[in-house]
Formats: sequence, structure tokens, C-alpha cells
Amino acid sequence: MNIIPKLDKHLKEPLYIQLYQYFKEEIRSGRIPSFKRLPSIRQLAGDLHISKTTIQWAYQQLLAEGYIESKERSGFYVVEMESQPFSHIFGSSEQPIPFPSEETEIVYDFYMSHIDVDHFPFQKWKTSLNQTMLSDPKELLFYGDRQGELELRIAISSYLRQSRAVNCFADQLVLGAGTQTLARLLCHLIGHEEQKIAMEEPGYEGVRHVFQLLGFQVIPIPLEEDGLNVNELHKSGAKVVYITPSHQFPLGMVMPVAKRMKLLKWAEENGGLIIEDDYDGEFRYHGKPIPSLQGLDVNGNVVYVGTFSKSLMPAVRMSYAVLPERLLALYQHSYQGYDQTVSRLHQKTLQLFMESGEWERHLRRMKKIYQKKHDILLQTVHHVMNDSVQVTGQNAGLHVVIKVNSDKTADELVHIAKTSGVQVYSTTNNWVYKQKEETPLILLGFGGLSIEEIQEGIERLHEAWLPFYR
Repeated sequence: MNIIPKLDKHLKEPLYIQLYQYFKEEIRSGRIPSFKRLPSIRQLAGDLHISKTTIQWAYQQLLAEGYIESKERSGFYVVEMESQPFSHIFGSSEQPIPFPSEETEIVYDFYMSHIDVDHFPFQKWKTSLNQTMLSDPKELLFYGDRQGELELRIAISSYLRQSRAVNCFADQLVLGAGTQTLARLLCHLIGHEEQKIAMEEPGYEGVRHVFQLLGFQVIPIPLEEDGLNVNELHKSGAKVVYITPSHQFPLGMVMPVAKRMKLLKWAEENGGLIIEDDYDGEFRYHGKPIPSLQGLDVNGNVVYVGTFSKSLMPAVRMSYAVLPERLLALYQHSYQGYDQTVSRLHQKTLQLFMESGEWERHLRRMKKIYQKKHDILLQTVHHVMNDSVQVTGQNAGLHVVIKVNSDKTADELVHIAKTSGVQVYSTTNNWVYKQKEETPLILLGFGGLSIEEIQEGIERLHEAWLPFYR
């Protein structure tokens, strides 16, 4: 039997879908019988004069739906089918998973770390930058303080005490070029005698990679509705835990004060250390910002980590850690030879920006803007997607999570969205172990989109996912 389909390159329908549909109908009708070997990918690509990738996508869809099976070093074979033809269900609503072509243009990107560039205070920042260059330009050409410029650390510590209830002084702060840089520093300070580091499951994969690359065993601790399961943390045997209590990443829940006290008690009883990452704690849209966990700590068991990536801009590459006394003494003793990783020019510019009052004005303005975008996103999702999704992790930060009522995986839904020009993000990489929950979880960032783009993007996303809802 000659199994060579006819494809029309002039049709709007992609070639891989034509090929998939051809084989599906031939198998269902019995014209390609059970156990029949299909042409190899290379052979069929040559016969049809199309790319091997197109054949692979079609075969992968047939594999996923159970029409064929792959036998190692032999090829693809039709699975055993019932003798009755499938012609009576040719009108089935089953849909192949679309794959993005190289020409697909991303029109709406719901990336979690994008900021609103249209409202960035470029002129105010430029003013601070110009003042920096006029202050003492020759001095700024040299290496600065290894912990970070003292005047900036004073400004940051003052801000943290007032807005985040962090108990700190400038001498406790260490600046670094991003949270991952500070995570590496903390790993060196902790030392490898503490082989285990506990993390939320799911959690921020960026620091998890750092811990793993430096030889630490990451112990995933499951989440409850109000955050990390402290009882499981006790059982883990870990003496260090990394958490995001003010807006858990990625699921978004806020850890209440009762659980924070339980976590602090764990640290006190076990000689433990808590790394508190407050990556977007400035943005809480209903009620006051949640005070830091560090502010409740009276025993020096919490490292507070923050960043300017979301509150100001990612490009400045500036994060900071507030070290408790036991780590600060070790840092000052052991890291005399380590130079500062953040640009001294950026440090001085940010210092002047904060001292002028522009920093607090910028935060107040952006909180209002992001709150409006946040509310529009929730309203649009509810109005357009209705019961097809459930939203979690709202009321804070620059992203929400949606649970999609679909039998497709999160990664498959991301691919489907991309074919329609919408970029959304899977939570797959945030898990150490495979996600136990069957419902796929998708991250939607809204900071970098306009209100119109948020509305249009959700509408287009819904259209793309419509055939795949349960």
C-alpha cells in the first residue's frame, strides 16, 4: 500500500494539520490497517518535499491521541483498532494541538517581570544621573564599597524600616547584581555543612538552580492555602529554608502572621535560617502591605532579600540582602577580597533618586497604575473566560495564576496560545517533582501591558483555548 497523502500548500490550514488529519481519517476508516508501518519521517519529508519538522509534529499528535505507537529502531506503527470503521465520528470535536510557526508574532506578552515603561520617570532618572556625573565623576571611576555605597545603603535601610517594617541599619545591607548573585553569596556564608535547603513547592526556580549548582540538596516543601507547610519543614531535616511569604511565587498566597510565628519558632528551636525573598512586596492592592517576616524576628534568624527589578526596572540589576548578626560577622571577616557587583554609577544615581523623594512618588504612582491593570485583568478574565478558568494569587504583585479547566498540560496550553500571538507562561519549571494537581496552572503577568492590550490579549487567549476547555 502506498501511503502518500496529498497536501495543498496554498490552503490556510498548516501542512502538519493537513497531514495529521489525513492519517487520522485513513486509520479510522480502516484504509490504513492496524499494525501497518507508516513511512519514516525522512522518507515522507522527501516524498512530499516538506520539512521533517512538519512530519514530526503530525506524528507527535497522532502519538498523543493514541492512533500510532513508536517502536525503537523500527518506526511508527498503527495501533490495534476495532474492526468497525470510525466513519460515524469523523465529525468529532477533537482538535490537534497547534504548534507555533517561525513566523508567529507575539502580540501580547504576559511576562511576569515586565514593567510599565510608559510611566517610567525617565526625566527624573536622567536628572539624578546627571547629578551623579557632576558630583565627583573622577571618584566614581574607581571601585567602591564592597557592601555597596554607604549613602545608598542608608537610603534603602530607611525605606525598609518605614515601608516594610524591616529592623535594619545600613551596615547590615549587602548589595548584589540580582537575587541570584545574592543567593550565591548566601550559600557561601551558610557553608556546605548545611547540605539541605528547603524551598516552597512550587517555588522560584531561579534560586533553586543556584542552590543545586552549588551542591546543595533542595528539599521541596508542599504548600497549603496559607503558604509553606511548617509541619513538613520540621520533618525535612533542613536547617535553611527559602520562602516568598508576602506574595508566594508563583501561586501568590500571602502567609498570615500566625504561620509566620510558627516558622520563626521552627528557626529558634532548630537553629535554622530563613531566607525571606520580598521580590514585589511594594505592590499590594487591597489593604496595607504585609510587614516583613524579618520584622517579627527577635533572634536574628532571618535574611531579608529585596530587589529593584520590579519596583523600578530590571536593567538596573540591583538587589540587596539584610544580614543578621551571625552572617554579617562572617561576611565581614571572610569576604574582604570580594568586590561589589553593582555598577557604582547606578548606585549613586539611585541614591539621589531616593533622597530627592522621587522613589516614593514613583512607587505611589505605579501602585495606582498596577492596581488598575490588575483589576482590569481580573474583570476581563471573569467576563471572557468565565468558568473555564479560576484565578489564584490576586491582590498583590505583578502577576496572577489561572487554573485552566482543560485536559491539556500547561506546556501544551502555552504552545496553543503562542500560535495565536499570545505569550503566557507555564508553572512546570517551578516544581521539583511533577505537579500533583491535574489542573494546569498558567502565569499571567500584566505590568508591561496596557489596559487595552490586557483586554485584547485575554480575548485572543480565550479564542485560542476555546476548543480545549473541558
